[in-house]
Amino acid sequence: MERRKFIQNTATASLIAGTGLWSNTALASGLFQTAAEDEELKKITILHTNDTHSHIEPINGGRNDGRGGVARRAALINKVRKENPNTLLLDCGDIFQGTPYFNFYGGELEIKLMSMMGYDAATIGNHDFDNGIDGLYAQLPNADFDFVISNYDFSNTILDGKTKPYKVMVKDGVRIGLFGLGIQLEGLVSPLMYKETKYQDPLTVSHDMVIALREREHCDIVICMSHLGYQYEGSKISDVSLAQQTSGIDLIIGGHTHTFLEKPELVTNAAGDTVMVNQVGCYGINVGRIDFYLHKGKLAGGSEVVYEV
Repeated sequence: MERRKFIQNTATASLIAGTGLWSNTALASGLFQTAAEDEELKKITILHTNDTHSHIEPINGGRNDGRGGVARRAALINKVRKENPNTLLLDCGDIFQGTPYFNFYGGELEIKLMSMMGYDAATIGNHDFDNGIDGLYAQLPNADFDFVISNYDFSNTILDGKTKPYKVMVKDGVRIGLFGLGIQLEGLVSPLMYKETKYQDPLTVSHDMVIALREREHCDIVICMSHLGYQYEGSKISDVSLAQQTSGIDLIIGGHTHTFLEKPELVTNAAGDTVMVNQVGCYGINVGRIDFYLHKGKLAGGSEVVYEV
């Protein structure tokens, strides 16, 4: 397994009082050296995937021949967890569709393997409705993790109460808030597949989720798991435009557009602070990693690694 590593190295990190956000991106390299000796410093690692599309085995043929595969991904995940037990594993949707495994097992194998790898949460992509909303519902008992989706209203469907609008996880005393955003299904998925699922505006929902996670749940880090897509021409909402038009989000990890980013996009949000936006391609070829460093409850910087599986 090869590893490409990106570490932000700038002069300083500007802490934003009371928000846990940081601006001017990351830190001087010297801070990492002194921080290693600081018992109050905490490190939270985020591993993330997107658009794995039922790729259980390594890719056969083409430019990515031999890459990917669940077994190698699991070994990498276990290695990172041994390095830092304070690790979360997240997925940004389109778990289903793409190989005969889905055609034969209907998503059962994919979900069971994700459970075995210890995923903490996933959001829902448009292809996760490819066996209909009933097919997605049928696989939920195989998930030992939560599906977190904030802007799909399932109240008149079989999925009512089966997903979460947000989730809070605590690692080493650090409160990490997760919420999920799905793409507009109309025009991508037959209404017969998603039935009475109602799509809600991602910007409005994000505002509500940030209030819930920052003010009510007192989260130190807020992460959006998105299946909106990285960036588009025009006014269509994307991860980049979401970052620009909101505040209070530290990290947006995305899917849908199969965008291979070697390092996160650093976007200035509506409050003038910096948000990291990242996406790691498709088919389980890459696993993304974000390390958050916190000092006395405030974010003090971050680094990002993209692993080739």
